[in-house]
Amino acid sequence: MGQVNFYHLTHSTLEQVVTNLASRALEQGWKIELRGRDLARLDQLDQQLWQMGEASFLPHGTAGGPHDALQPILLTSTPATDAREAVMAVHGAEIDAAESETHKRVWILFDGNDPEAVQHARIQWKALTGAGAKAAYWSEESGRWEKKAES
Repeated sequence: MGQVNFYHLTHSTLEQVVTNLASRALEQGWKIELRGRDLARLDQLDQQLWQMGEASFLPHGTAGGPHDALQPILLTSTPATDAREAVMAVHGAEIDAAESETHKRVWILFDGNDPEAVQHARIQWKALTGAGAKAAYWSEESGRWEKKAES
């Protein structure tokens, strides 16, 4: 069973956290599904990832192409159909409790400056931990990442 990590972003940008977590996952040979709810916001994230520069380049593609299964990071609004080791949920994308059992890692990234995003993350925490998923809550309110809660 994998771990669900909730990341409460207050200092770092979404792109910074995605780059950091995805880079470490890719080093382990994992394929990642980066799931969002809104295709326009996923397209924007896609463009931002391409513009990050060579030093922080993350090989990725948007779902719906002929080579989805080959993409190390697949940006999608629906669960990927191929076997991926990790799922990263952004912009309020839903995660099912079963996904914590079928993936080595699940990350839920949410904007701590958006009350609606914080409330949605609380609902996800209760649903996932209530279903028996192992979860950890990470906060950067002190300026660095600290684990604040664990189920």
